[in-house]
Amino acid sequence: MQKITFKQINKLAIPAIIAGIAEPLLSITDTAIVGNIPINSTEALAAVGIAGSFLSALFWILAQTRSAISAIIAQYLGANKLNEIKTLPAQIITINVLLSLLIYFVTVFTITAIFKLYNADGLVLEYATSYYKIRAIGLPFTLFVFSVFGVFRGLQNTYYPMIISIVGVVLNIILDYILVFGIKDVIKPMHIEGAAIASVIAQIIMAIIALILMLKKTPFSLKVSFPFNKEIKRLLSLSFNLFVRAFALNIALYFANAYATKYGNNYIAAQTIAFQIWLFFAFFMDGFSSVGNIVSGKLLGEKSYRKMYLLSKDLIKYTIIVSLILSGICFLFYKPIGNIFTNETEVLDLFYSIFWLVILMQPINAIAFIYDGIFKGLAEAVTLRNVLILATFVGFIPTLLIGDYFNLKLYAIWIAFTIWMLIRAFSLFIIFKKKYLKL
Repeated sequence: MQKITFKQINKLAIPAIIAGIAEPLLSITDTAIVGNIPINSTEALAAVGIAGSFLSALFWILAQTRSAISAIIAQYLGANKLNEIKTLPAQIITINVLLSLLIYFVTVFTITAIFKLYNADGLVLEYATSYYKIRAIGLPFTLFVFSVFGVFRGLQNTYYPMIISIVGVVLNIILDYILVFGIKDVIKPMHIEGAAIASVIAQIIMAIIALILMLKKTPFSLKVSFPFNKEIKRLLSLSFNLFVRAFALNIALYFANAYATKYGNNYIAAQTIAFQIWLFFAFFMDGFSSVGNIVSGKLLGEKSYRKMYLLSKDLIKYTIIVSLILSGICFLFYKPIGNIFTNETEVLDLFYSIFWLVILMQPINAIAFIYDGIFKGLAEAVTLRNVLILATFVGFIPTLLIGDYFNLKLYAIWIAFTIWMLIRAFSLFIIFKKKYLKL
């Protein structure tokens, strides 16, 4: 049986990479521009880091339905039975949007108390709360866009998500600069609130484009009809297990940011920069992971197990190469990368002290992300849930607490992240080998 070629992989992977890095680029843009604000830049950077971390937690937890939608549509596409799930996308997208609205209204009134749990206080707490209350308006729009991306991915199409993402990134960068710094005699500088408004406008425009493309370029409509589709129960079960997985993931992120904030404003500012770069790497490599997510579901529907195994090998090889290239670029431009985000010497010194750790862990991340994508495509949500719970509560948190006890500070956080990714990568590798290699 002929394996999937490098050309076929890249036809899906390259648009997925461009689409995937859109979300971290939105956050990186906010971080870089806010970090260069002339007034209270360290506090502003710390605030964006805390609020951004909490928003990322919400996005990642709620967006897990994207992978569930993608997996089920891909399996039905592979079995040539798409007609049986025509009503499914509209039903789950409606549930997603309603859930995100509920979460928005609950959190917007409790956000100050939530950020205090991150050890935020004073000006950092004030900025973080102000930023969140505006930026969270975009939550339903972002969840809608993610759901539409899941539909397109299930249909083996990463081109339209790429177009939507490019528009969002370009618009956000332009608006970020205009609204944060202002235009003399035309628009007053809006400081950190300008960055939040820019993101919301970009998210709304992306949602409008996603709506148009879904209606015009897919066989699905957004008209909600009843009774519920026969696959809604499986989709919700998949989504729930992926929610639990994402919740465990975000517990690790919460502890990382809470401890960095406890160490001081310079520490959380440095942590924010390091984590935004880590996220950029993650979403870049997620392009190849998306191919695993997209194609493995289709191959499962076709019962093409040999192709699936060969695909996993190729994706890991290509992603490790990409991670090594990105790592080399980061080592080459080690100092200039930090200067993009801030000119504060103390923040930069802390960032440079742990940046090498962020870079060195990338090949491990590559393996973890590929198997994440493949297991999502195979609808193996329970496996992903259990591995993440193990990695967080047996790996990350104990390592962080031990490192904190020995006063390692940011080193403790990034050593914990490394252990976390090692457990994720090699647990999934072993499970995949035992379960699917024999098929």
